[in-house]
Amino acid sequence: MDKLLISGGAQLAGEVRISGAKNSALPILAATLLADKPVSIGNLPHLQDITTMIALMGRMGVELMVDEKMSIEVNANSIQSYTAPYELVRTMRASILVLGPLLAHYGHAEVSLPGGCAIGSRPVDLHLRGLEAMGADIVVDGGYIKARTNGRLKGAHIFLDVVTVTGTENLMMAAALAEGKTIIENAAREPEVTDLAECLNAMGADISGQGTSTLVINGVESLGGCHFNVLPDRVETGTFLAAAAATRGKVRVKGTSESILEAVLIKLEEAGAHISCGPDWIELDMKGNRPKAVSIKTAPYPAFPTDMQAQILAMNTVAEGTGSVIETIFENRFMHVHELMRMGAQIQLEGNTAIVTGVEELHAAPIMATDLRASASLVIAGLVAQGDTIVDRIYHIDRGYECIEEKFHALGAKIRRVAD
Repeated sequence: MDKLLISGGAQLAGEVRISGAKNSALPILAATLLADKPVSIGNLPHLQDITTMIALMGRMGVELMVDEKMSIEVNANSIQSYTAPYELVRTMRASILVLGPLLAHYGHAEVSLPGGCAIGSRPVDLHLRGLEAMGADIVVDGGYIKARTNGRLKGAHIFLDVVTVTGTENLMMAAALAEGKTIIENAAREPEVTDLAECLNAMGADISGQGTSTLVINGVESLGGCHFNVLPDRVETGTFLAAAAATRGKVRVKGTSESILEAVLIKLEEAGAHISCGPDWIELDMKGNRPKAVSIKTAPYPAFPTDMQAQILAMNTVAEGTGSVIETIFENRFMHVHELMRMGAQIQLEGNTAIVTGVEELHAAPIMATDLRASASLVIAGLVAQGDTIVDRIYHIDRGYECIEEKFHALGAKIRRVAD
């Protein structure tokens, strides 16, 4: 099993290009199941989760080809199976996103209940209730969601009890081919949800309200082909900026946008960073200064994202002063805290709040990644720690970060992948 070896102490400096967003690419790949013609997708990140989704669709008989521009062309007309099996779904929760498209386009689907990161309860009840409101017959049997519809799904008025990104995406995709109008209230507003809506509209869907809490989808009889480029990964963007702040460095991230990261940029400026932005880049400069501790509270977009909580917490461990980190989205998302404390971080846990008092320096230790974003925080800690840090179980990192050690190395970090 691979590990990362990090020799800390270097200030990050230079430029790094941001990959496409995994959390946009996965639902857009699933959305190709709705189309009657080939769909090509550009700016896909090369990640384990993307490979898993492609393998899942290939298992169904969907034809996938990579063109000379590294875009992937998906032709769902060749589909032969409407089952998403446990051995693929168990490694990635986003596999549930094929449920809505399969049901809407082909009238039936069998999807294993999903797996993924162990960061708390993320039930799929809201997906199922929404699809039932649109006329689907659903049973859960033997660990599988078995769904059928008699003819087309019907438009419905759906209120989501809890803001759910994948729930919003699944129901929006199903509604795109439903008969009549669907209104989804308390919908997720994340940029990745908006990106999916824009892709569906490019395929011929009639969706409005994206970016707000109310989506209106007028169902159409069929969807066609298009080419669509996935938006930049805002979490990867934020991770590199937080790492630059923690190491007192100066980094420009390219191929990204400030508009998808406003809550994070505000906190980084509060930490003392000098931030400037262009049409497709963001630059952070600490002027060699130690960051100041900031307090954050995670909440659905446009508030501070839960996927950036661990990285800011890691920055706080070496910041001046004390900051509080309140996690409201997932109940088990402080698993990285005990690993950081092994490196000398001063953190006090009180329920869903971590009180972080910055120290002058962290000290290297063998540490273990526990989930995707927690592992990014441990890399940041390794970059600022004195000595050689070994980060184990980095398969978590590979699920969400493309070539993370190569990108950090290009910024001057002493980091490399080592095998057992």
